[in-house]
Amino acid sequence: MTRVLTLLFFVLSLSIVIGQRQSIAASSLQLELKTTLNYRNSDQFKFPVSFPFPPEDLPVGDSTAFLATVDQGKHLELSNISVKGAWKINSDFSLLFKVDAIDLYDRNPTSQDHKIDADIFMLRYGRKASIKRPAKSDSYYVQVGKFEKFERQNDRHLQSYGLVSTAFNRFEDAGIEVGLDLNSQFYVKASITTGSPLFMRDPNALAGDNGTDDRRAPPNNPDPKLKSGVVILYDAEIEHFNLNKNPELGLALGYRMQGKKKSWQSNFMIWGYQRNLAQERNLYGTFYGADLDLLDGVAGFSLPIQGNNKQDIGFNYWLYWQEFTLFAQYVDQDAAGLNRIGKELELSYQIALPFNFSVAGKPLIKNITPVFRYSSLNTDFSGDGGFPAPSLAWDWQKYDFGVNIDFPYHLKLTLEYNKNDFATKLGTKHNDESLVSLNWRLRW
Repeated sequence: MTRVLTLLFFVLSLSIVIGQRQSIAASSLQLELKTTLNYRNSDQFKFPVSFPFPPEDLPVGDSTAFLATVDQGKHLELSNISVKGAWKINSDFSLLFKVDAIDLYDRNPTSQDHKIDADIFMLRYGRKASIKRPAKSDSYYVQVGKFEKFERQNDRHLQSYGLVSTAFNRFEDAGIEVGLDLNSQFYVKASITTGSPLFMRDPNALAGDNGTDDRRAPPNNPDPKLKSGVVILYDAEIEHFNLNKNPELGLALGYRMQGKKKSWQSNFMIWGYQRNLAQERNLYGTFYGADLDLLDGVAGFSLPIQGNNKQDIGFNYWLYWQEFTLFAQYVDQDAAGLNRIGKELELSYQIALPFNFSVAGKPLIKNITPVFRYSSLNTDFSGDGGFPAPSLAWDWQKYDFGVNIDFPYHLKLTLEYNKNDFATKLGTKHNDESLVSLNWRLRW
């Protein structure tokens, strides 16, 4: 984390120096404040694991450890306060940032992670075309700092994430990205980044606690409040900035299209990443190591890993047609010989109400947007040979049903139900969750 802060300080200092060399009238600053309040209802689930934990590592009365729902039951919680900004220093340079506080659902990799986190902090030179809008002319950009992956869906219509979004591109990386947008609507992007550590988390709202201090023995027989979760492998958020050791190389090629009178827009992208997994990477908030140290397990109980190559290849498709939106993503991953296929599809349609209830001259409800998302993960390896987290190898399907209700005064209510089905050696099991989110957003 110290290296990340050093990078942020460097980027900010460089931005200030550049800004001081320009006319104040040429610069502009946009800010956004967002707060999220949630009501969460998580179903109870427990699955016994065969790894031979010693009795002193288990709660009193248990003879085995369990993969279990992180925090079952009904909960009302303030999950996040976020500040996002874009400072256009001049016609060429922009500083973009996003800082989260509380960050309950994105604490990475456990609840003991930092409660204040800079998700995005980067300096960009040039003009970057929107995923949704075609480029008006040939342009290019270079950005350095901490930023989201170029294939990530940044306009999700639910508070939750799909399996593919969670596993492959939920969190930001740090490094350098360049892009070229052509007036022909072809574009190319390339990056060299630190590379997100490979770790594990529950794909529901809370990540789950694995390797936290309250699980160490002594004291004997720990029984922590937050459980492990039913975990999948995922690309965790970076804890340092280092392009010298096992950096990740990324490349994307894409094509944007637009209908007559701008009635629809679409975008198709093919992308890929490659890096070598480290023998061990340390993460804040857990004494477990990431990358090969996680996959290699403990006491001889390992996943069937081979080598250290990590490669992701995928494609995305976005479609915006009047009030209808579609997002699709396919990913083929090879992590040290462990292969996974991920698929995700999200559909939404914004509906204007045929009737109008008004309060203080404003409609009580502006519009309603139903949303459906399907995602899946399929593996070609097994984790049932005593590995402590067998769910890493399970085939998984997730169905997310939801609706957004937009109110005046920058309020949005999201109601959703997340249905998880996964194939275990005991048959198909479920770990479902309901989530109600109230978001308030203020821009200036």
